Amino acid sequence: MMFPAASLWTLLALSISITGSPVEVRNSSITLPMTTRLHFPNATNPVQRDDAQHVGVLLENVHKVSCVFIGVGGNPTVYRLVVNTASAITWIGAATPYLPTHTAINTELHMEIMYLFTYFTGMLFRDTVWITDGYTINEMPIGVATPPWVWGMPYDGMLGIGPHTLSARTILMHPERTFHTVTERLYMQGSISRPLVGLFFKPSTMNIADDDNGMLVFGNENPGFNIGNIVYIDYFLTRNLDVSTYWGFDQAITYGGRQILRLTAGIVDSGTTFIWIAADAYDRYQTATGAILDPGNRMLSITLEQYHALRPLEFRIGRQIFNLSPNAQIWPRWLNCMIEGTPGGIYIVIKRLHTRTGHGGIDFRLGYVFLQRFYSVFDVFGSRVGFATTPYTDATTN
Repeated sequence: MMFPAASLWTLLALSISITGSPVEVRNSSITLPMTTRLHFPNATNPVQRDDAQHVGVLLENVHKVSCVFIGVGGNPTVYRLVVNTASAITWIGAATPYLPTHTAINTELHMEIMYLFTYFTGMLFRDTVWITDGYTINEMPIGVATPPWVWGMPYDGMLGIGPHTLSARTILMHPERTFHTVTERLYMQGSISRPLVGLFFKPSTMNIADDDNGMLVFGNENPGFNIGNIVYIDYFLTRNLDVSTYWGFDQAITYGGRQILRLTAGIVDSGTTFIWIAADAYDRYQTATGAILDPGNRMLSITLEQYHALRPLEFRIGRQIFNLSPNAQIWPRWLNCMIEGTPGGIYIVIKRLHTRTGHGGIDFRLGYVFLQRFYSVFDVFGSRVGFATTPYTDATTN
């Protein structure tokens, strides 16, 4: 059943008084539609949309990362969290303060988590987490940001759906301790039939009102619409120990028949916007495309003639090649204001890591701009990551 956005937390409040416990009957999956609310830095009137009908949690694409609205507490406070495949910890309180209720348990344990460009510091609590109508997780471990720490981002925290091994070394006094993720807890309590989660996005368009841009699917690899065959690769088979704790794998990247990144290890990171590759691979890509670094926003830019000459960027994952089309390699031009670009400029979404291949532990990060072109599946028990083409793989919306 579909519910108007305004009714979601009314229904949650009713669920609290009527049920008071998680769902006990095992369902095949939980599907959460996503919708877009674009957030423009330095804008006095951000573009927003009147939310159409959707089920359960309100998800949105902001700053080109995926976000989810969840509730925390006996009388839930709503938090907007970045969905992060490169973290196993769910934490809150960066913007909206945490309000402990009768369901809150303070463990008095201090937490610290390092990310690519930021970090988190706070305390470990256990509390009730509301995923969507009728689906709760009791005593879920969550981090709570402690002042005066400031994130500087317009979100309340992160929803970690990475392997639970990533939760190690987050508790300062007990670095060996790990925690089950949201996906695992939903499976353990019988809410979903399989411990896996799928991510689907479609590229944003200028028609904000029609831009219901994807789904977060717990428990079922089939998102319920037409996709290609899912190609799986075991993430624990990578030879890189730094990557093996993530949703990571080995891959090679080719452009125009030339290998720009040799077979090496990297990760899927939905918490970052761009595709990041090792410095030497980035330099080869820049040379091959003729792109020039814009000194203002530090992004590669190309002319219209160079855009028409772009070739597909080939990602060899396992035995399958996934082609990132020329249009998928550029930033949406109508969103240039978000990256401090010039109107009408053409900017590349490939970014440069600070280390060379084989020297930094992680030689690529596949962020949102990759995930919006391919359906992705993260299988806990199967210890594998899967990708499939979608109807939007070759879209020209950018």
